[in-house]
Amino acid sequence: MTRVAAFDCGTNSLRLLVADIADSRIEELARETSIVRLGQGVDATGEFAPEALERTFAVCEEYAEIVDRLAPDSRRFVATSASRDAGNRDAFFAGVRERLGVEAEVITGREEAELSYLGAVSGASDDTTEAPYLVMDLGGGSTELVLGTDTVEQAFSMDIGSVRLTERHIRTDPPTESEIAAAVRDIDAAFDEAAGVVDVARARTLVGVAGTITTITAAALDLPAYDRAAIHGAELTADTVAATARRLVEMTRDERIALPFMHPGRADVMGAGALIYARLVERIGERVAQAGGSLRILTSETDILDGIALGQARPAGATG
Repeated sequence: MTRVAAFDCGTNSLRLLVADIADSRIEELARETSIVRLGQGVDATGEFAPEALERTFAVCEEYAEIVDRLAPDSRRFVATSASRDAGNRDAFFAGVRERLGVEAEVITGREEAELSYLGAVSGASDDTTEAPYLVMDLGGGSTELVLGTDTVEQAFSMDIGSVRLTERHIRTDPPTESEIAAAVRDIDAAFDEAAGVVDVARARTLVGVAGTITTITAAALDLPAYDRAAIHGAELTADTVAATARRLVEMTRDERIALPFMHPGRADVMGAGALIYARLVERIGERVAQAGGSLRILTSETDILDGIALGQARPAGATG
């Protein structure tokens, strides 16, 4: 058995998982999520904002107390989309190193996709699901599409995410039809590029992961509170995804905050995130249908964070 600490720092959130791992099974000891909005303004300025770094470092200090108490055998801190784009990322690296005693790794879109796939499929696949799996990891700055069976076969990271599209296009609350149309054009352009790399028509099970998708699922299920057990493995139809996304887009920020399952830090970017998920589900479903197939749509509460943890427990050089 190996005890690991995994950190996932994205554009919108910083998350921690401390777990004991044996035979690729995770026994969770601590799981934390904090909205830090590290990617605030990065799309426009190319740098981390001072206040974004302050928020992130404050959470690092909180997480350091948890990790030190649980004493893992190894630690891995993975930084994704915003950290790839920021010109002042050395200040971020130094702050993480000082507080957590670990070097932040800025991984490529391909690496992000592979870790997302590992985490998502480990938790979502069973005797009832059919491969190939298409994992969709919808983050604040990027969205990954990863196709595979036992291992990753094709992957692509799109530069669209809930924070990035909100900052680019959403100026009113709720957004206007013209703002929505501009966002959808970006989504379509990104998908067309991704579909040239990832043969989404082969997919038989779509596994959606990360906070935007799990929150949309909570809305579709009309949950009285955020409930990981109810969300994990939930199956939705494309029509339900579309209707739920439209409802979230048409709400004001204050109306979204009032939803019992909504994290306040996601409320202002949830409209753009919902647009991304609904449009990608629609476009992928069309490709699958044109190829004569059918697609199940599942939500997984295991994702890149679980992949980072599982990867630490694997023998050196192991893949898939």
